[in-house]
Amino acid sequence: MPTRTRRPRRSDALSAALGYFRDLGVREVHLPKRTATPAPEVAAAHPLTVPRSAGTVPPTAPSVEPGAPVSGPSPFPDLPSVQAAVASCQLCGLCRTRTQTVFADGTGRSRLMFVGEAPGADEDATGVPFVGRAGQLLTKMVESGMGLSRGDVYIANVLKCRPPGNRNPEPSEIASCRPYLDAQIDLVKPSVLVALGKFAAQFLLETEEPISRLRGRWGSRGGIPVMPTYHPSFLLRQPDRKKEAWEDLQQVLHKLGLPVPRKKGDPVS
Repeated sequence: MPTRTRRPRRSDALSAALGYFRDLGVREVHLPKRTATPAPEVAAAHPLTVPRSAGTVPPTAPSVEPGAPVSGPSPFPDLPSVQAAVASCQLCGLCRTRTQTVFADGTGRSRLMFVGEAPGADEDATGVPFVGRAGQLLTKMVESGMGLSRGDVYIANVLKCRPPGNRNPEPSEIASCRPYLDAQIDLVKPSVLVALGKFAAQFLLETEEPISRLRGRWGSRGGIPVMPTYHPSFLLRQPDRKKEAWEDLQQVLHKLGLPVPRKKGDPVS
């Protein structure tokens, strides 16, 4: 009788994904029985939107940025696959305290991407980043200040789950979420990244410098210009710093080749 070829137990894609996380130092991954159905990506026509054929994202992701603990192609072929992985993630203890994961908001084809710290209570309840008081201020910064539409930018966080009591993210939690944000950036391919606050700036720039020294100075993440600025929640506590944040956003507009709106008074109040 002819010898039957034994089929591999794991698909090539799953093996690649497991190998990617193993190289990151993850030794145990809990795979759920079900995966969430990702929401369809919303396309938009705007000067910030990068046209792509059939409205799809590239089939593969580039390598992670220099300084990351692992190099090589991302195991995620598109944003919906990243969103599904996030929805079922159990890589750290935040999976036991979250109401739901918070993936992103906006179009995945934008030239401008904002990165924040972590979801808060409102975001944990809705599954959408920056919808509380800080989110409302961010929307004003984008729309009233920069003259853009919130729907035309891409917004994500370093962490995809809310830390209990809105405490600061722990290094192990940031490490667990790193592949997801790396994949989002690599797939969206923004022309400019805006880091909102200390943790986003330190993550993107691979530094431990405080945000007070980083803000207003261009950095780079894998060749993408990064503008660190204050987190909207900090601006709510320190409104006198809004002028500095507005100066940072004007630099972003210049970098994108977009006009700076002429407005009277404080455009981010």
